[in-house]
Amino acid sequence: MTVLVAVVTYNSERLLADLIDGLRVGLDGVKWHLAVADNASRDASVATVRRLAPEATVVEMGRNAGYAAGINAAVAASPAHDAILVLNPDVRLAPGCISTLLDALRVPGTGIAVPNIVDGDGELIYTMRREPSVLRTLGDAFLGARRAGRFGPLGEVVADERLYSEERFADWAEGSTMLVSAECWERCGPWDESFFLYSEETDFALRARDAGLGTRYVPAARAIHLEGDSRVSPGLWSLLTLNKVRLHRKRKGRARAGALWAALVLRESSRALLGKRPSRAATRDLLTPSRLRERPGPASVVRWS
Repeated sequence: MTVLVAVVTYNSERLLADLIDGLRVGLDGVKWHLAVADNASRDASVATVRRLAPEATVVEMGRNAGYAAGINAAVAASPAHDAILVLNPDVRLAPGCISTLLDALRVPGTGIAVPNIVDGDGELIYTMRREPSVLRTLGDAFLGARRAGRFGPLGEVVADERLYSEERFADWAEGSTMLVSAECWERCGPWDESFFLYSEETDFALRARDAGLGTRYVPAARAIHLEGDSRVSPGLWSLLTLNKVRLHRKRKGRARAGALWAALVLRESSRALLGKRPSRAATRDLLTPSRLRERPGPASVVRWS
């Protein structure tokens, strides 16, 4: 089987040498091809990829088009493949990670396989997710994500460490490392570029589940996710919050999206009162109708930074 490794770069130069070295380890024994979509980096990301991986496909987007658009462009520009590894530049694959995920894709009903992921200090990252809902948003608001996540109806984040010891299906999973079968991609179509950043992997995984192809968590496959700043950047946290409403509106309609919006306003405003800058930004944007109507773009990320 041939795996297409789809990576989106944006000022990622400092990460690329270790990324490419890590690919050779994590994909050992697997035929693979690297495709990089660059969202108009101002550093030497493109030159670095071409120097370190001259056989790679490089797509220069010409603008910061967003994560989903980059993934779609990388896939569209690439040679034939049997699976697509959607990978963040700051992820490092452990030996044998992808061959293990490929085995998992053969399990009936599986369209997406995801590994056990730890942070740079070796701590488990809770990557499995349940489908977003009003009740789970309220559970997060009143109990906190980790406490609520121990109870299925109350938490979106699967926060029971015991559930990470065995293979299982999840509604969706954090999108830094996802192996998608070619069948799943063909059945579900490309990622929805209207989200720009955040909720695009949620949307794709839920569409795959709707089509009978679930997301399978595989603890025997391992990876390290070094970074991620949505929880500290006001602009990113606000965009993440707004896109939850947009996704709910797409899947559930305006009325139910309105209920989710109200739950998010409660959650973010209560945290804003505690002095949390990301929640202040999210509250202000949730209460600005034009922000919910506009198509997200680069300005969404920097507005409150």
